Amino acid sequence: MQQTSLNLIAIGIFGMTLSALLGPAFNISPAVPAIAVFAFLVLATIDSFSWQGRGVSILVDWFARFSPEYRQRVIHHEAGHFLVAYLLGIPIATYTLSAWEAWKQGQPGAAGVAFDDPELTSPLPPGAIQRYYTIWMAGIAAETLVYGNAEGGAEDRQKLQGVMALLKRPMGEFQLQERQSLLQAKTLIQENWAAYEALVTAMNQRTTVAECCQAIASRQQVISLP
Repeated sequence: MQQTSLNLIAIGIFGMTLSALLGPAFNISPAVPAIAVFAFLVLATIDSFSWQGRGVSILVDWFARFSPEYRQRVIHHEAGHFLVAYLLGIPIATYTLSAWEAWKQGQPGAAGVAFDDPELTSPLPPGAIQRYYTIWMAGIAAETLVYGNAEGGAEDRQKLQGVMALLKRPMGEFQLQERQSLLQAKTLIQENWAAYEALVTAMNQRTTVAECCQAIASRQQVISLP
């Protein structure tokens, strides 16, 4: 999201230039748009370099949430993470569906599922790595199954890439691991589609983690998990 802040700074500079050119035609004092754009630039710069872009993330997410499709994409994405974590036996602490909620709970990103897993350390122990690879790809898998494509997931890919970088794995292996984990996540969601739909309904109603787990359990198929 730091790149978003920098992009907004560039837009602000363009806006200040444009307002200086068009202001006289509308009888607007050049000082008015200049002050407004300058204040915007200051805030965007502070956000980019001091808050790691969290302010912009919250603002962009707030505007985006006026779109019903965006809100549903977020829920379907996070439900993918939630379901696959549940199926792989990872304890879930909480979930958030907006950047504001994530910020209040001290979580990065525009939304997310937080885990209560003693194995979730840095670096991840070998026995947990594959499970988390699959969980991180589950949001993209869920979005793709529902909408045919995924608009979210950049931070999920960064997590996977970061772990593989710590393990000193080559980039070509990262791409292979991403595809394999994505396929595993898709398979788990498809084999438990009724449970996934029940979870989406529960998350739409903003039920608790325990109630979400109950919704999954009530529709879960008995399958062999990896």
